[in-house]
Amino acid sequence: MMIVQHLSGGYGGGRAVDDISFEVCVGERVGIIGPNGAGKSTLLKAIVGLLPHHGSISIQGAPCRQSHTMVGYVPQYEAIDWNFPVTVWDVVMMGRARQIGYLLPPRKRDRQAVRGALQRVGMWSLRNRQIGELSGGQRRRVFVARALAQEASVLLLDEPFSGIDAQAEADIFQVLDVLREDQIAVLLATHNLAQAATHYDKLLMLNQGRMIAYGPPAEIYTPENLAATFGDRIMLWHEGKQYVMVADEPCHECEEREAL
Repeated sequence: MMIVQHLSGGYGGGRAVDDISFEVCVGERVGIIGPNGAGKSTLLKAIVGLLPHHGSISIQGAPCRQSHTMVGYVPQYEAIDWNFPVTVWDVVMMGRARQIGYLLPPRKRDRQAVRGALQRVGMWSLRNRQIGELSGGQRRRVFVARALAQEASVLLLDEPFSGIDAQAEADIFQVLDVLREDQIAVLLATHNLAQAATHYDKLLMLNQGRMIAYGPPAEIYTPENLAATFGDRIMLWHEGKQYVMVADEPCHECEEREAL
């Protein structure tokens, strides 16, 4: 279990996220949703230790600063230089850096961890391929494998579905299903609101760095919480278990058709 209590942090002494508290249980999949600039990426970076922060984070009872190898992080697609000449195997081996040590060669255990991680995400057959030669979905899976290679029990993903097609998205969800079976918790920032309602155990709703709500989608996807998070132009339609989010904007074209 990961427990976050009163977490605040940001850039240059400011607070891009403020006083956020929540818990993620073993194997849970949690989606972070909110408008642009809400603090989704900042929250993930603060948890993994890439930004200074106040508050406490513990994983399986240990302070996060003592268990950083237990948190895997997959950054946004745009934050990575895909032209860097490195193979899939090399990228995933980077996830073992803390275990290997500075300037030391990988051991048998490290190679086994990398192999296992690549097999779990279905990328073992492409281990010798240059990272820049892969598709967008394949690249995402490689970086998930890198996080898994460090034997993380919590995985943080920042917008992993951005810029990929429906098949690549489905492939990543298959990987996430495997992680659930392996009891690995996933915290994932996403812009897909309809998907968030149906593919996650819990949602964390953010706006202007503050947590609006946290819990199962069926409980927190209310008109009040949606308005507080996204403004009054977001509506929720519910048909069985299917949620659909639409912008509540006037359709001038429709009005013209009605007039005709």
